[in-house]
Amino acid sequence: MKKKFTDYLIVDGYNVINAWSDLNEMAKVDLEGAREKLNFILGEYAAFSGIYTIVVYDAYRVKAHTKREEEIGNLKIVYTKEKQTADSYIEKLITEFGPKKHLSIRVASDDMAEQQMVLGKGGSRITTRELNIEVQRSNTKIKTTTKTKKTEKNTLEDVVDTDVLQKLEEIRKGIPKGK
Repeated sequence: MKKKFTDYLIVDGYNVINAWSDLNEMAKVDLEGAREKLNFILGEYAAFSGIYTIVVYDAYRVKAHTKREEEIGNLKIVYTKEKQTADSYIEKLITEFGPKKHLSIRVASDDMAEQQMVLGKGGSRITTRELNIEVQRSNTKIKTTTKTKKTEKNTLEDVVDTDVLQKLEEIRKGIPKGK
């Protein structure tokens, strides 16, 4: 992590994929595609909200898998090592943060045991449904902001002084210099 953040969101990736119906349907035929879609959704959310987001996918049932991490802006994607659950990785991560009053650490998961562990370590929990609502609200704000910016047109008149604008108009009309 390059920049210091005060707000962190840790997401149990497969828990969210299984809970969100569109991702769950996609995962039945294309698990990699579902992960990529979730990463994209969380990346936009993280960029817009300013919350450093860590999405964790476990390799608990994957043989000979080594831990892998990617970082894109405010989004960190973690694939755990072989035989490591997302829950154990998240617990270790929260323990590393330690009890810091100036940090907000939330974990998105529907796993009750994981939620209890998070609360016991000083973090807070958010359900996958609550996360989905937050992401949808964020998307609405992004669309509203984008529409507002698209309707605001910048013209040449807004950025160029009148003499230069007049000369450009003469060039456009093909009027010879000095006439």
